[in-house]
Amino acid sequence: MSITGRPQATIMSNPRADRVKDVAKLAGRSVRLKRRQFLAEGPQAVREALSAHRANIGSGGDGIVAEVFATDACLDRLPELADLADGVPLRLATDAVLAAMADTVNPQGIVAVCHYLDRPLNEVLQAKPLLLAIMVRVQDPGNAGTILRAADSAGADAVILTSSSVDIYNPKAVRSTAGSLFHLPVVTGHDFDELVAALRAAGLTMLAADGYGTIDLDDLQDRSALRRLGSGSASDDGEGLPDLATPTAWLFGNEAQGLSSAELAAAAHRVAVPVYGQAESLNVGTAATVCLYASARSQRRGGQPV
Repeated sequence: MSITGRPQATIMSNPRADRVKDVAKLAGRSVRLKRRQFLAEGPQAVREALSAHRANIGSGGDGIVAEVFATDACLDRLPELADLADGVPLRLATDAVLAAMADTVNPQGIVAVCHYLDRPLNEVLQAKPLLLAIMVRVQDPGNAGTILRAADSAGADAVILTSSSVDIYNPKAVRSTAGSLFHLPVVTGHDFDELVAALRAAGLTMLAADGYGTIDLDDLQDRSALRRLGSGSASDDGEGLPDLATPTAWLFGNEAQGLSSAELAAAAHRVAVPVYGQAESLNVGTAATVCLYASARSQRRGGQPV
């Protein structure tokens, strides 16, 4: 039995119960794909999932959260979670049950079963995005989550993962997004060549984040500042530098190998983040954060003279 709002039903206490095992199976990708569901663990992720669920329902869309399991202590500490879960099946469970369900040893007293959030690529492009983050063969779930979180923080319009990238619904990836997974559209599973063609047709400039790039990100930001002061054009200047204020899709490659020669060739420009110290290179998640914020700052200033 499950009820909505603050639950008064019998507490789930058997970690080996069939329902507990059924939820725990969402740790496996094949089960997630079959059910098109995943787990959000911990108060932050569940809060964002429930907030997005209510917003979607309120605007006539589909629900996001299928079910929530929480300890009594968690709901005592964070009563707003029970309020947010109004209309969503909510069951009380012991810490042992939640530990058996979740990927982490301590899910902080609450987990939610959520529906996949995938959006069609054409829907994202029809909205005329200004800034997209593209993950190309990004394999580490922590890096994928960090890039998505950075895209959310920078105000990007969507995140796209190629078919060769990690599953963004991997429990570690979901945790790494810190709730940002529920804030912006996510597109998954696209062939790289088809994606490139669609981005070009939509008028987006593709910039490849590349440690050996021929263009320095600092130079792009300097040119953007000059344009705002009326010293440059709104398009590529005489030196061939792209305008960060225009609609842009950043390509971020594999952690170990970066972007392949073919992937680099698909981009309009190869851009390097300058390293001033002795570090060999930047982690892809850090590089993505710097690149996305550079674009976001220029776009929000409009690239226009002050």
